[in-house]
Amino acid sequence: MTTRSLEHSNVRPIRMAILGFHHETNTFAPTRATIDVWCEAGVLEGAAIRQEYGSARSTVAGYIEFTDNVANLQGVPLVFSRLTPMGPITDEAFEYLCERLLGALVAEGPWDGVLVAAHGAAVSETYRDADGEFLRRIREIVGPSVVVGATLDMHANVSSLMVESADLIVAYQTNPHLDAFEQAERCARMVLDAIVTGVRPHMALTRVPLAANILQMGTEGDPMRSILAEARRVESFPEVLAVSVLEGFPYADVAEMGMSVIAITRSSIEHALDVSNAVAERVWGSRSDLNGSALPVAEALREADTLSRSPVILLDTGDNVGGGGPGDATHILHAAREARVRGVVQVICDPQAVMVCESAGVGSEVVVAVGGRTDGVHGRPFPVVGHVTAVSDGVFEDAVPTHAGFRHYNNGPTVAIETDEGYRIVVVSRPAPTTSLEQFRSVGIEPADQRIIVAKGVHSPRPAFDSIAGAMILVGTPGVTTVEISELPYEHRRQPMYPYEPTTTWAPATVVRGAMGRGRDPQARVHR
Repeated sequence: MTTRSLEHSNVRPIRMAILGFHHETNTFAPTRATIDVWCEAGVLEGAAIRQEYGSARSTVAGYIEFTDNVANLQGVPLVFSRLTPMGPITDEAFEYLCERLLGALVAEGPWDGVLVAAHGAAVSETYRDADGEFLRRIREIVGPSVVVGATLDMHANVSSLMVESADLIVAYQTNPHLDAFEQAERCARMVLDAIVTGVRPHMALTRVPLAANILQMGTEGDPMRSILAEARRVESFPEVLAVSVLEGFPYADVAEMGMSVIAITRSSIEHALDVSNAVAERVWGSRSDLNGSALPVAEALREADTLSRSPVILLDTGDNVGGGGPGDATHILHAAREARVRGVVQVICDPQAVMVCESAGVGSEVVVAVGGRTDGVHGRPFPVVGHVTAVSDGVFEDAVPTHAGFRHYNNGPTVAIETDEGYRIVVVSRPAPTTSLEQFRSVGIEPADQRIIVAKGVHSPRPAFDSIAGAMILVGTPGVTTVEISELPYEHRRQPMYPYEPTTTWAPATVVRGAMGRGRDPQARVHR
């Protein structure tokens, strides 16, 4: 069925709600996602959602684009909020978000379908599966007759509650995430088909007791490239609608943490489970290739200092802001000073230092310590003597596709400092991933002209820097996003689980279990 050509002129418009919240929760981070933090980031409604995401390539943008271009289909953006990854969502903030989101869902109904933009790795103080609880509440409100679809981040830790509460779940299949828009369109198309035909597809989840190292989660190379090729091959079979491989998020200490596969078919739940199991076996067979390691800081700096082509991008893996790092780690800066490596550029979060530099003004000399304020894990403050070269509100736009398809950025009040030692430091007021070249250009720094740039991420910076980088080096720094995941103090993960217990064995089950509490024939099945 070609849904874009559907005509429903003799009936009322099909109505789909568009709503959700995005949070990838690092349970090892010392921070908390409070109401104030969410409100500062923005809890958008209606027209404001269209203004923020209408020209982006994100999940919400994909939902809007699809529903705007199908005859007699009305997509209604209700409420959406996204927050840079950090520690758990406070109970107060989670209930506030649910009140705003679900209140709008009730007030603006009735609905034929619901399109949910979620991450899939959100954790609140009470609900370790916050996305599952949110989907459960949606189902409780709309009942069994409304088709609910969700698009998740590839790093979702998928739970049985999620698939029991939704009819359809798909996930990004690229990392860096460059297909959020397309996956959202795909989800919306399947939801519409289910509404129009009255036939619900069958969805199965297979979870694998395997935590992939973030260093091996890139989808442009093996092992993930081969795993995804198998998923696409199986997806081409008759009656198979979608196969999503999810890499999981190892920095969330939850029972669902780890890799999984979701399969959606037209034919039967048994077929869906066969498909998800088959791809999951391919994942399990690659487990030894999903480990990884990064260079020690001193070694990475020595290598960067000898390379002739610049800029060299040093990927600060322990302070990966996109994974919940605080954005204020200083390990690489201190090591560069000790090794007398000059020409280093870094973005660092420090609202106190921003205020000092703002007060001094552009052109003024400042003596200030930056970063290293969150805790002792991410380094100590880095003292500098230099001049303020720029002051900005931290708001900028990037028209080039970036990680997760976002276009508008707000780093809060921002300054740039050029130090007497030859370092350039962009100091921001909010934790900021290094995923856009415009982050530097907005304060007068052309990234292509720099010698060494520290980027706080692993895969997410690549879309921005691929076109200019002379080299990219993964740096094994300490922090809440350390690549040494076996050292993390888990309390809730499954056991046994690879690679924590290297002798773990696993084989897919064939017994399936029905969906809970929807008052109709089960469409979702789960293999634990």
